Amino acid sequence: MVRFKNRYVLCEVLSEDPRCRQCIEDRAVGLAVRDAIARAHGDYGLGCCCVSFTVKYLNAYTGTVLLRCRKDFQRLLCSALPLVRHLEGRGQRFPCALRTLHVGGTIRTCQKFLIQYNRRQLLLLLQNCTSEEERHSVRQSVLSCSLAEEQPQSGEEEEEEEDGAETD
Repeated sequence: MVRFKNRYVLCEVLSEDPRCRQCIEDRAVGLAVRDAIARAHGDYGLGCCCVSFTVKYLNAYTGTVLLRCRKDFQRLLCSALPLVRHLEGRGQRFPCALRTLHVGGTIRTCQKFLIQYNRRQLLLLLQNCTSEEERHSVRQSVLSCSLAEEQPQSGEEEEEEEDGAETD
């Protein structure tokens, strides 16, 4: 059995219209990228890239897209990404661009890169704050972004129940 190696291309959707990110779907991104490959490299490039091309991950909130393609044709894909000029979603066409952030051999390496990239972006955002209110607002936004609520320690749980506070 022959095992083909893949590459994962981490991209960011750039758009001036904030509605663009909320309306995009992985199918629309895949079609736009395939169209760009066809325009850049013709039928040969489209045939080569689309063998194992897929949109593995799309976060419409942050505009992060993870694309998978064969290792041999990763350069064809990356060279066509700047040609994506719009995405269609829910019957509307939104002008946008795809910016390549990272190319990795596994999804895990792309995740690690994305964590470091987001940390650097947050530091830049904090440095660009002009007032203490903005700085506090950014810190609160960062702290409120969590996937799961923290479970209180067993000692803290008992204290909250004694005070009559509601627990989730």
